[in-house]
Amino acid sequence: MSLIYVFLADGFEDIEALATVDVARRAGIEVKTVSVMDELLVTSSHGVAMKADIMCADMDIDKGDMIMLPGGIPGAETLASHDGVKDAIMDFATKGKFLAAICAAPMVLGLLGILRGVNVTCYPGFEKYLTHAHYTAAQVEVDGCFITGNGPGACIPFALQLVKALKGEAKAKEIASGMQVEWLDNY
Repeated sequence: MSLIYVFLADGFEDIEALATVDVARRAGIEVKTVSVMDELLVTSSHGVAMKADIMCADMDIDKGDMIMLPGGIPGAETLASHDGVKDAIMDFATKGKFLAAICAAPMVLGLLGILRGVNVTCYPGFEKYLTHAHYTAAQVEVDGCFITGNGPGACIPFALQLVKALKGEAKAKEIASGMQVEWLDNY
């Protein structure tokens, strides 16, 4: 079974994190929400308290198939400065495992310098952090092991691309159909 680690820091964007968790679990993908705070309880950018599944220090990096970073400020900034998050991302990048980020969170990948020549998107204004990447402004961008989305409105198509990456296009289309979401071949 595939496993996605969704990193959460205070100030994460609610819909981006939870829609991704929901869509992935509908597809039969195991998802672990990971707190990078001092406790399991993490508060979203809109004041929603959420209990993460595990602490960052308790994550088994080798079992993961994908890391997903939701946006939101200051959540994405906290992720960018967290040593455990940076170490996990670099481990995944070295191994060619999937790295997904949406809204402000692609800046975390950009600040680590791992987006050289990669087509990416993000929330407008954060493209300045995408060092040596090709910013496309698309709703969702998939380039190799990198999957990025431009903001809250992209969360369902973004999450479907995560499903496609781990379970194939047929499964992603099945989930889209069950959710009454039109499948678009251009994302």
